[in-house]
Amino acid sequence: MAFDLVVKNGMIVDGSGLPRYRGDVGVKDGKIAEIGRINGAATAETLDAEGHVVTPGFVDVHTHMDAQIFWDPIGTSSCFHGVTSVVMGNCGFTLAPCRESEADLVIRNLERAEDISRAAMKAGIKWRWETFPEFLDVLDSLPKGINYSGYIGHCALRTYVMGERAFTDEATEDEISTMAHHVREAIKAGAFGFSSTRSINHMTSDDKPVASRLATWNELETMVRAMAEVGSGTLEIAGAPSGTATETAAKYYDRLSSLAIETGRPVTFGLFSSRHSPDAWRRTLEVVDRVNSQGGRFIPQVHSRALNVLLSFETQLPFDKWDMWRDMRKLPLAEQKQWLLDADKRRRLVEIASRPYEGPEVLGTEARPPEWELTYALTDMRGPHKTMAELARQKNTHPVELMIDMALERDLKFFMIFPVANESQSDALELMKHPRSVVTFSDSGAHVSQIMDSSLQTHLLSHWVRDKQAFTLEQAVKMITCDNATQFGFHDRGLLREGMVADIAVFDPATVGPRMPEAVCDLPAGAKRLKQKCDGMKATVVNGQILLRDNEPTGALPGRLLRKKRH
Repeated sequence: MAFDLVVKNGMIVDGSGLPRYRGDVGVKDGKIAEIGRINGAATAETLDAEGHVVTPGFVDVHTHMDAQIFWDPIGTSSCFHGVTSVVMGNCGFTLAPCRESEADLVIRNLERAEDISRAAMKAGIKWRWETFPEFLDVLDSLPKGINYSGYIGHCALRTYVMGERAFTDEATEDEISTMAHHVREAIKAGAFGFSSTRSINHMTSDDKPVASRLATWNELETMVRAMAEVGSGTLEIAGAPSGTATETAAKYYDRLSSLAIETGRPVTFGLFSSRHSPDAWRRTLEVVDRVNSQGGRFIPQVHSRALNVLLSFETQLPFDKWDMWRDMRKLPLAEQKQWLLDADKRRRLVEIASRPYEGPEVLGTEARPPEWELTYALTDMRGPHKTMAELARQKNTHPVELMIDMALERDLKFFMIFPVANESQSDALELMKHPRSVVTFSDSGAHVSQIMDSSLQTHLLSHWVRDKQAFTLEQAVKMITCDNATQFGFHDRGLLREGMVADIAVFDPATVGPRMPEAVCDLPAGAKRLKQKCDGMKATVVNGQILLRDNEPTGALPGRLLRKKRH
């Protein structure tokens, strides 16, 4: 047989959890045609994987690349970390259905809740759709480096049907019926499912709840029953109260459990530990086990590390809206540096930053009031990292003074991290080890200047496999390939098997790991975001073509829109 690509001499970790073995992978017409020792066959391209492992491409089912796909087809930063397939449109946030004349309603939902620049969306998105099926057709036509799938989001659906009233009112019976019709049409067209949010963290820039937070429980149930009528689709929901200790949480999980059991539709949601409610996640997992034993299907999505808010002069600081800081932070970085070098201005800035916080409530991954005992200096990716309070005590100075000193030493390219969830790494490990959890939830495409979790897969491989030896390489690869693909219905991906789609990652297990993030201004309209590459990643293959070599694009754009098949 003549092959389009042969990946030679690698150590194959096939995604099943079975032990690794040495072999070659032959690819023909975008699929794996042969695995074994391939010698003497005609090959259009050969990739030498000597000293590397060869695995399925990683699958991430929680992203927000709905806007990014219009200006960044290869899917950075996820693609740099071996991700070949993603699901976008989570948490109720999509760009469709929506009339071009009402695009501002969709942008209003996304701008603050997901930290996606309004200017970038205005400049970077060419509107060519109204309904969700039309949106999928547009996505199908776009150049793509990786594979994309997406939910129809409750916020966009609600504003499409209700207009401005979506942010203030309950829907009428006729409006709920119209929404359900659009859900059925979206699922028939290949939508991955229906997503919604009830999270108190999801607010608009004018301090109103995003649209889906106004929905009654009956409205949500009707959308899920609409999916059940078609016989396909997953419910993804954000902002569920964690645990069952409160009456509100118990009622929520009772309703969600009944809905899952009644409709047969899978229900997935993020699950993190929190220092504010340390045992809540355990109670949630008890609900997960109970529902799955009763015929429903709950799929908790978990993370491989703490959910860290990144703080820096290049992106966001706790003091951005404080007196004097507010004026300085509007200036270019070079001028901010001059303020910090001015002794009098610096003294006043430190004095103001040392006061108790009296501003508005901080939500989600926005920069929060300083807690220096929980704020860590991110001087390298490996750690362990020391808190700013600890470092300041060592130098007999104030943490704000230290922050300014460390930033000036690095030309203001200095990051700090503040964990807002999964603060306990032992909890994070236990969450990952639970048999019903899936390791995903990068949020790629969202929170672009606030967090940098597109590297959760390579963090798993570097920190938990290589450094901590909490998982074998085979176990970890299975978690981010076969487990995610199987749980979410990508049945032709996630394994290296003859006949499967040739989505492949090739990396060095001894060196793979995320690099330090950097702030770049490469979004439309010059908007800023965080970007992060990876060490040790030799190649990423999508649908049989090499997308990246040593983290550099080859120019190939082999990605596809993955329409969910009805079953």
